[in-house]
Amino acid sequence: MSNNTIVTQVIEKLSRLPDELQRKVLEFVQALTVSARHGVPGGQLLRFAGVIPLDDLQLMRLAIDAGCEQVDVNEW
Repeated sequence: MSNNTIVTQVIEKLSRLPDELQRKVLEFVQALTVSARHGVPGGQLLRFAGVIPLDDLQLMRLAIDAGCEQVDVNEW
């Protein structure tokens, strides 16, 4: 599928959505374009490997397990 076909399909489906949902799609696309422009290749981050103490990593894992594995089905 070509990029032009994808864009055409997105525009067609987007035009059928109410304004509020179109605004959400715009915000989502803007977030994607911002995140696509920032960042560094993973290889540049390797120098940081192993610098976080194991105790801190365990605390981070516990916090993630406690708060990030929940799904809000009403979010969208």
